[in-house]
Amino acid sequence: MEYRTLGRSSLKVSPLCLGCMTFGNQTDEDESIRITHAAMDAGINFLDNANYYGKGVAEEILGKALAQNGKRDEAVLATKVASPMSARPNDVGSSRYHIMQHCDQSLKRLKTDRIDLYYLHWMDLETPLEESMRALDDLVRQGKVIYTGCSKFAPAWLVEALALCDRHGWVKFIAEQPPYSLVDRTIENELTWTCLRHGVGIIPWGPLGTGILSGKYQKQAEEHPDRRFTKWNERLTPESIERADALKPLAEEKGCTLAEMSLAWVRDQPGVAAPAIGVRTMEHLTSALRSLEVTFTAEELERINKIAPPGSAVSDYYDGNVWEPLRKASRI
Repeated sequence: MEYRTLGRSSLKVSPLCLGCMTFGNQTDEDESIRITHAAMDAGINFLDNANYYGKGVAEEILGKALAQNGKRDEAVLATKVASPMSARPNDVGSSRYHIMQHCDQSLKRLKTDRIDLYYLHWMDLETPLEESMRALDDLVRQGKVIYTGCSKFAPAWLVEALALCDRHGWVKFIAEQPPYSLVDRTIENELTWTCLRHGVGIIPWGPLGTGILSGKYQKQAEEHPDRRFTKWNERLTPESIERADALKPLAEEKGCTLAEMSLAWVRDQPGVAAPAIGVRTMEHLTSALRSLEVTFTAEELERINKIAPPGSAVSDYYDGNVWEPLRKASRI
Protein backbone atom coordinates (compact mmCIF):
# COMPACT_ATOMS: atom_id res chain seq x y z
CA MET A 1 0.00 0.00 0.00
CA GLU A 2 1.31 3.45 -0.93
CA TYR A 3 1.12 5.86 2.00
CA ARG A 4 0.60 9.62 1.79
CA THR A 5 1.66 12.57 3.91
CA LEU A 6 -1.13 14.31 5.78
CA GLY A 7 -1.24 18.04 5.14
CA ARG A 8 1.85 20.04 6.06
CA SER A 9 3.03 17.29 8.42
CA SER A 10 5.29 14.38 7.54
CA LEU A 11 2.77 11.95 9.04
CA LYS A 12 2.18 8.99 6.72
CA VAL A 13 -1.39 7.69 6.37
CA SER A 14 -2.95 5.01 4.20
CA PRO A 15 -4.95 6.21 1.17
CA LEU A 16 -8.11 4.91 2.84
CA CYS A 17 -9.22 5.86 6.35
CA LEU A 18 -11.35 3.37 8.29
CA GLY A 19 -14.41 5.23 9.59
CA CYS A 20 -15.83 3.83 12.82
CA MET A 21 -19.20 5.61 12.97
CA THR A 22 -21.10 2.33 12.50
CA PHE A 23 -19.29 0.53 15.34
CA GLY A 24 -21.75 -0.62 17.98
CA ASN A 25 -24.65 0.77 15.98
CA GLN A 26 -25.16 -0.68 12.50
CA THR A 27 -22.26 -3.09 13.10
CA ASP A 28 -22.07 -5.13 16.29
CA GLU A 29 -18.98 -5.20 18.47
CA ASP A 30 -17.54 -8.52 17.30
CA GLU A 31 -17.87 -7.65 13.61
CA SER A 32 -16.48 -4.15 14.24
CA ILE A 33 -13.38 -5.64 15.84
CA ARG A 34 -12.96 -8.13 12.98
CA ILE A 35 -13.23 -5.28 10.46
CA THR A 36 -10.61 -3.25 12.34
CA HIS A 37 -8.20 -6.18 12.43
CA ALA A 38 -8.75 -6.99 8.74
CA ALA A 39 -8.30 -3.36 7.69
CA MET A 40 -5.04 -3.02 9.58
CA ASP A 41 -3.79 -6.37 8.32
CA ALA A 42 -4.43 -5.05 4.79
CA GLY A 43 -2.29 -1.98 5.49
CA ILE A 44 -4.86 0.63 6.56
CA ASN A 45 -3.24 2.55 9.40
CA PHE A 46 -5.63 5.53 9.57
CA LEU A 47 -8.62 5.04 11.92
CA ASP A 48 -11.34 7.68 12.31
CA ASN A 49 -13.68 7.93 15.29
CA ALA A 50 -15.60 10.51 17.35
CA ASN A 51 -16.81 10.67 20.93
CA TYR A 52 -20.28 11.34 19.52
CA TYR A 53 -20.49 7.99 17.71
CA GLY A 54 -22.74 5.96 19.96
CA LYS A 55 -21.94 8.44 22.74
CA GLY A 56 -18.57 6.79 23.29
CA VAL A 57 -19.46 3.23 22.28
CA ALA A 58 -17.55 3.36 18.97
CA GLU A 59 -14.44 4.59 20.77
CA GLU A 60 -14.71 1.81 23.34
CA ILE A 61 -14.96 -0.83 20.61
CA LEU A 62 -11.98 0.58 18.72
CA GLY A 63 -9.99 0.67 21.95
CA LYS A 64 -10.75 -3.01 22.49
CA ALA A 65 -9.76 -3.86 18.92
CA LEU A 66 -6.39 -2.14 19.25
CA ALA A 67 -5.76 -3.75 22.62
CA GLN A 68 -6.47 -7.16 21.10
CA ASN A 69 -4.27 -6.88 18.02
CA GLY A 70 -1.48 -4.99 19.78
CA LYS A 71 -1.17 -2.54 16.89
CA ARG A 72 -1.88 0.73 18.67
CA ASP A 73 1.54 2.09 17.80
CA GLU A 74 1.02 1.25 14.12
CA ALA A 75 -2.21 3.25 13.95
CA VAL A 76 -2.86 6.91 13.25
CA LEU A 77 -5.78 7.23 15.63
CA ALA A 78 -8.21 10.09 15.05
CA THR A 79 -11.24 11.13 17.05
CA LYS A 80 -13.38 14.23 17.44
CA VAL A 81 -14.96 16.54 19.99
CA ALA A 82 -17.73 19.21 19.97
CA SER A 83 -20.94 17.27 19.33
CA PRO A 84 -23.49 17.02 22.18
CA MET A 85 -22.79 14.22 24.63
CA SER A 86 -25.71 14.86 26.98
CA ALA A 87 -28.42 17.44 27.68
CA ARG A 88 -26.15 19.30 30.11
CA PRO A 89 -25.50 22.88 28.96
CA ASN A 90 -21.69 22.57 28.91
CA ASP A 91 -21.59 19.09 27.36
CA VAL A 92 -21.46 20.35 23.79
CA GLY A 93 -19.33 22.64 21.64
CA SER A 94 -15.71 23.71 21.41
CA SER A 95 -15.31 25.47 24.74
CA ARG A 96 -12.11 24.83 26.69
CA TYR A 97 -14.25 23.23 29.38
CA HIS A 98 -15.78 20.72 26.98
CA ILE A 99 -12.62 19.98 25.00
CA MET A 100 -10.44 19.27 28.04
CA GLN A 101 -13.04 17.12 29.74
CA HIS A 102 -13.85 15.00 26.72
CA CYS A 103 -10.28 14.54 25.57
CA ASP A 104 -9.60 12.69 28.81
CA GLN A 105 -12.75 10.62 28.39
CA SER A 106 -11.83 9.68 24.82
CA LEU A 107 -8.34 8.65 25.91
CA LYS A 108 -9.84 6.36 28.53
CA ARG A 109 -12.30 4.74 26.11
CA LEU A 110 -9.66 4.28 23.42
CA LYS A 111 -7.26 2.75 25.96
CA THR A 112 -4.41 4.99 24.84
CA ASP A 113 -2.16 7.72 26.19
CA ARG A 114 -2.52 10.05 23.19
CA ILE A 115 -4.80 10.91 20.28
CA ASP A 116 -2.85 11.18 17.06
CA LEU A 117 -5.33 13.49 15.30
CA TYR A 118 -7.94 15.39 17.30
CA TYR A 119 -10.69 17.11 15.31
CA LEU A 120 -13.17 19.80 16.17
CA HIS A 121 -16.26 18.01 14.83
CA TRP A 122 -18.07 21.09 13.52
CA MET A 123 -18.06 24.89 13.67
CA ASP A 124 -19.08 26.12 17.11
CA LEU A 125 -20.08 29.66 16.26
CA GLU A 126 -20.77 30.57 19.90
CA THR A 127 -17.30 29.84 21.26
CA PRO A 128 -14.47 32.22 20.33
CA LEU A 129 -11.99 30.47 18.07
CA GLU A 130 -9.16 31.72 20.31
CA GLU A 131 -10.55 29.66 23.18
CA SER A 132 -10.83 26.48 21.11
CA MET A 133 -7.43 26.79 19.44
CA ARG A 134 -5.65 27.56 22.73
CA ALA A 135 -7.24 24.51 24.32
CA LEU A 136 -6.08 22.29 21.47
CA ASP A 137 -2.58 23.75 21.67
CA ASP A 138 -2.45 23.02 25.39
CA LEU A 139 -3.47 19.40 24.76
CA VAL A 140 -0.60 19.06 22.29
CA ARG A 141 1.85 20.56 24.78
CA GLN A 142 0.57 18.14 27.43
CA GLY A 143 1.24 15.20 25.10
CA LYS A 144 -2.38 14.09 25.02
CA VAL A 145 -2.79 15.07 21.36
CA ILE A 146 -0.22 14.91 18.55
CA TYR A 147 -1.94 16.73 15.65
CA THR A 148 -5.19 18.69 15.32
CA GLY A 149 -7.83 19.03 12.63
CA CYS A 150 -11.33 20.26 11.93
CA SER A 151 -14.46 18.98 10.24
CA LYS A 152 -17.09 20.85 8.25
CA PHE A 153 -15.36 24.23 8.65
CA ALA A 154 -16.19 26.97 6.17
CA PRO A 155 -13.06 28.16 4.34
CA ALA A 156 -13.09 31.56 6.08
CA TRP A 157 -13.47 29.89 9.51
CA LEU A 158 -10.58 27.57 8.71
CA VAL A 159 -8.32 30.42 7.58
CA GLU A 160 -9.20 32.45 10.68
CA ALA A 161 -8.19 29.52 12.87
CA LEU A 162 -4.87 29.18 11.03
CA ALA A 163 -4.24 32.92 11.33
CA LEU A 164 -4.79 32.80 15.08
CA CYS A 165 -2.24 30.00 15.32
CA ASP A 166 0.26 32.06 13.36
CA ARG A 167 -0.32 35.02 15.64
CA HIS A 168 0.05 33.12 18.90
CA GLY A 169 2.44 30.33 17.93
CA TRP A 170 -0.17 27.64 18.48
CA VAL A 171 -0.25 24.29 16.70
CA LYS A 172 -2.08 24.45 13.36
CA PHE A 173 -4.69 22.16 11.87
CA ILE A 174 -3.25 19.61 9.45
CA ALA A 175 -6.57 18.13 8.32
CA GLU A 176 -10.12 19.12 7.41
CA GLN A 177 -12.90 16.54 7.05
CA PRO A 178 -15.65 17.75 4.69
CA PRO A 179 -18.36 15.83 2.83
CA TYR A 180 -17.16 15.11 -0.71
CA SER A 181 -18.39 12.77 -3.42
CA LEU A 182 -19.54 12.64 -7.02
CA VAL A 183 -23.02 13.74 -5.89
CA ASP A 184 -21.68 16.77 -4.02
CA ARG A 185 -18.49 18.38 -5.36
CA THR A 186 -19.07 21.71 -3.60
CA ILE A 187 -15.69 21.74 -1.84
CA GLU A 188 -14.01 22.28 -5.21
CA ASN A 189 -15.44 25.81 -5.39
CA GLU A 190 -13.33 27.15 -2.53
CA LEU A 191 -12.34 24.69 0.20
CA THR A 192 -10.01 22.53 -1.92
CA TRP A 193 -7.93 25.54 -2.98
CA THR A 194 -7.88 26.86 0.59
CA CYS A 195 -6.59 23.55 1.95
CA LEU A 196 -3.97 23.25 -0.78
CA ARG A 197 -2.87 26.83 -0.15
CA HIS A 198 -2.44 26.34 3.59
CA GLY A 199 -1.16 22.75 3.78
CA VAL A 200 -4.30 21.20 5.22
CA GLY A 201 -5.00 17.62 4.15
CA ILE A 202 -8.54 16.75 3.07
CA ILE A 203 -10.15 13.66 4.64
CA PRO A 204 -13.54 13.39 2.88
CA TRP A 205 -16.46 11.74 4.60
CA GLY A 206 -19.41 10.30 2.67
CA PRO A 207 -17.37 9.45 -0.46
CA LEU A 208 -20.22 7.21 -1.63
CA GLY A 209 -22.92 9.73 -0.84
CA THR A 210 -24.22 7.59 2.05
CA GLY A 211 -24.81 4.73 -0.37
CA ILE A 212 -26.24 6.70 -3.29
CA LEU A 213 -23.12 5.90 -5.29
CA SER A 214 -23.48 2.21 -4.60
CA GLY A 215 -26.16 2.35 -7.27
CA LYS A 216 -28.67 0.45 -5.17
CA TYR A 217 -31.39 3.11 -5.06
CA GLN A 218 -34.15 3.59 -7.58
CA LYS A 219 -35.88 6.78 -8.66
CA GLN A 220 -38.89 5.91 -6.52
CA ALA A 221 -36.89 6.89 -3.45
CA GLU A 222 -39.97 7.51 -1.35
CA GLU A 223 -40.87 3.84 -1.65
CA HIS A 224 -37.49 2.55 -0.53
CA PRO A 225 -37.45 0.97 2.96
CA ASP A 226 -34.24 2.77 3.92
CA ARG A 227 -35.53 6.00 5.43
CA ARG A 228 -32.17 7.48 6.47
CA PHE A 229 -32.23 9.98 3.64
CA THR A 230 -35.54 11.65 4.50
CA LYS A 231 -34.10 12.34 7.95
CA TRP A 232 -30.82 13.68 6.56
CA ASN A 233 -32.02 16.64 4.50
CA GLU A 234 -33.58 14.41 1.83
CA ARG A 235 -30.21 13.68 0.24
CA LEU A 236 -31.59 10.85 -1.87
CA THR A 237 -32.86 13.15 -4.62
CA PRO A 238 -34.04 12.07 -8.09
CA GLU A 239 -31.10 14.03 -9.53
CA SER A 240 -28.59 12.14 -7.36
CA ILE A 241 -30.02 8.81 -8.47
CA GLU A 242 -29.89 9.91 -12.11
CA ARG A 243 -26.25 10.88 -11.69
CA ALA A 244 -25.42 7.52 -10.13
CA ASP A 245 -27.23 5.72 -12.96
CA ALA A 246 -25.32 7.74 -15.55
CA LEU A 247 -21.99 6.80 -13.96
CA LYS A 248 -22.72 3.05 -13.82
CA PRO A 249 -21.80 2.28 -17.46
CA LEU A 250 -18.34 3.81 -17.00
CA ALA A 251 -17.72 1.65 -13.93
CA GLU A 252 -18.87 -1.42 -15.83
CA GLU A 253 -16.47 -0.61 -18.66
CA LYS A 254 -13.65 -0.39 -16.11
CA GLY A 255 -14.56 -3.78 -14.65
CA CYS A 256 -15.38 -2.47 -11.19
CA THR A 257 -18.46 -1.53 -9.22
CA LEU A 258 -19.85 2.00 -9.12
CA ALA A 259 -18.93 2.19 -5.43
CA GLU A 260 -15.33 1.19 -6.12
CA MET A 261 -15.00 3.70 -8.96
CA SER A 262 -16.59 6.50 -6.91
CA LEU A 263 -14.30 5.86 -3.94
CA ALA A 264 -11.21 5.73 -6.16
CA TRP A 265 -12.23 9.00 -7.81
CA VAL A 266 -12.45 10.81 -4.45
CA ARG A 267 -9.14 9.30 -3.34
CA ASP A 268 -7.34 10.75 -6.38
CA GLN A 269 -8.67 14.32 -6.19
CA PRO A 270 -6.33 17.25 -5.44
CA GLY A 271 -5.59 17.76 -1.77
CA VAL A 272 -7.21 14.50 -0.66
CA ALA A 273 -5.10 12.42 1.71
CA ALA A 274 -7.59 9.64 2.41
CA PRO A 275 -11.37 9.30 2.15
CA ALA A 276 -13.03 7.97 5.30
CA ILE A 277 -14.83 4.72 4.46
CA GLY A 278 -17.88 3.94 6.59
CA VAL A 279 -17.94 0.17 6.18
CA ARG A 280 -20.67 -1.80 7.93
CA THR A 281 -19.66 -5.30 6.83
CA MET A 282 -16.55 -7.22 5.85
CA GLU A 283 -17.85 -7.21 2.27
CA HIS A 284 -17.85 -3.39 2.30
CA LEU A 285 -14.23 -3.41 3.46
CA THR A 286 -13.25 -5.86 0.73
CA SER A 287 -14.87 -3.63 -1.88
CA ALA A 288 -13.11 -0.55 -0.51
CA LEU A 289 -9.76 -2.31 -0.71
CA ARG A 290 -10.45 -3.28 -4.32
CA SER A 291 -10.90 0.41 -5.10
CA LEU A 292 -7.17 0.86 -4.52
CA GLU A 293 -6.59 -0.93 -7.82
CA VAL A 294 -8.83 1.45 -9.79
CA THR A 295 -7.08 4.13 -11.86
CA PHE A 296 -8.34 6.62 -14.44
CA THR A 297 -7.33 7.84 -17.85
CA ALA A 298 -7.69 11.50 -18.81
CA GLU A 299 -10.57 10.53 -21.09
CA GLU A 300 -12.40 8.75 -18.28
CA LEU A 301 -12.00 11.73 -15.97
CA GLU A 302 -13.43 13.99 -18.65
CA ARG A 303 -16.44 11.69 -19.04
CA ILE A 304 -16.99 11.79 -15.29
CA ASN A 305 -16.80 15.59 -15.33
CA LYS A 306 -19.50 15.76 -17.99
CA ILE A 307 -21.82 13.63 -15.87
CA ALA A 308 -20.85 15.22 -12.54
CA PRO A 309 -19.54 18.72 -13.32
CA PRO A 310 -16.82 20.19 -11.09
CA GLY A 311 -18.22 22.08 -8.11
CA SER A 312 -21.75 20.79 -8.66
CA ALA A 313 -24.12 19.19 -6.16
CA VAL A 314 -27.27 17.13 -6.69
CA SER A 315 -27.49 16.04 -3.06
CA ASP A 316 -27.15 18.26 -0.01
CA TYR A 317 -24.13 17.34 2.08
CA TYR A 318 -21.94 20.44 2.13
CA ASP A 319 -24.51 23.22 2.18
CA GLY A 320 -26.49 21.75 5.07
CA ASN A 321 -23.37 21.09 7.13
CA VAL A 322 -21.40 24.25 6.39
CA TRP A 323 -23.31 27.15 4.87
CA GLU A 324 -26.66 26.61 6.59
CA PRO A 325 -25.21 27.05 10.11
CA LEU A 326 -23.61 30.29 8.97
CA ARG A 327 -26.88 31.52 7.48
CA LYS A 328 -28.70 30.74 10.71
CA ALA A 329 -26.07 32.51 12.77
CA SER A 330 -26.38 35.55 10.49
CA ARG A 331 -30.20 35.36 10.56
CA ILE A 332 -30.32 35.32 6.76
